[in-house]
Amino acid sequence: MIAVFAALSAALAIAAGAFGAHGASSPQAGEWLRTGGLYQLIHAVAALAVIGVARGAAILLLIGAAIFAVSLYAMALGCPRWLGAVTPIGGAMMIGGWLWAALAYWQRG
Repeated sequence: MIAVFAALSAALAIAAGAFGAHGASSPQAGEWLRTGGLYQLIHAVAALAVIGVARGAAILLLIGAAIFAVSLYAMALGCPRWLGAVTPIGGAMMIGGWLWAALAYWQRG
């Protein structure tokens, strides 16, 4: 199921990035969409890469990327800017996922 979520996450990231490049209502909205899409795409691929070694890390990467990206997407689509306060929570979760993956790979030798 994690791989399915990762693939769907990557598809959403591409759609958000494309919309940011071609249909955003303002330059700021376009930047939020592109940034969210980039981070979401990178972490979807990363989750697929680490799933066999650190399943928990893959889950944390995907959840963190979703929180990070969706908060930016929401602001780009006109939701209140206070959602920007949620974005770092996703970022912290992504960092945690990378640290978890590093530990898992280190323990494997």
